[in-house]
Amino acid sequence: MPGFSCHPGGLIPRSDPERAAWETAVWLDPLRAVAIIDSLLGQGLTDRGALAAMADHNADRPGGRRARWLFDLADGGAQSPPESHLRVRLILGGLPRPVVQHPIRLPTGVVLHPDLAWPEYRVAVEYDGQWHSDADQLHRDRRRLNLLVGAGWLVLHVTSRRLHGEFPAVLREVRAALASRGWRR
Repeated sequence: MPGFSCHPGGLIPRSDPERAAWETAVWLDPLRAVAIIDSLLGQGLTDRGALAAMADHNADRPGGRRARWLFDLADGGAQSPPESHLRVRLILGGLPRPVVQHPIRLPTGVVLHPDLAWPEYRVAVEYDGQWHSDADQLHRDRRRLNLLVGAGWLVLHVTSRRLHGEFPAVLREVRAALASRGWRR
């Protein structure tokens, strides 16, 4: 039977990715919802067209505008829920939408992809989760930082502690970095 799966207790409804995205957008807090929708997009389980169709189909239902808003905030390039949370919080804080995993080709031919970037201002933000404290990862991160700075980029790093406990300061720092490179509200 389509839309149902077998369960020892009988048939239970099964959701498709678009329905799951809809329910997530309508019922969860925006940060969690966007992180889940980012993941659905990133895994190729749905796409922007299918989400737009779901939003159109349900536009008049309660939560319709909210779901469309969250679908528009989603980006399948995010590589982790904290990166999604950081991106959404920066946007909700009044900053322009960053590009996720923007490719930066260096003169050597190496291509780097910072977590968040504003290419027109040459500002990037990297989210440093717990795995970044590993000595080998720290070495790779600092090498990347040096390459990006050498190519004229201003790079800020945000840790989990700062994302959750010092976000107003993070927002001020990113805003100041963008302003120093010509962004005007």
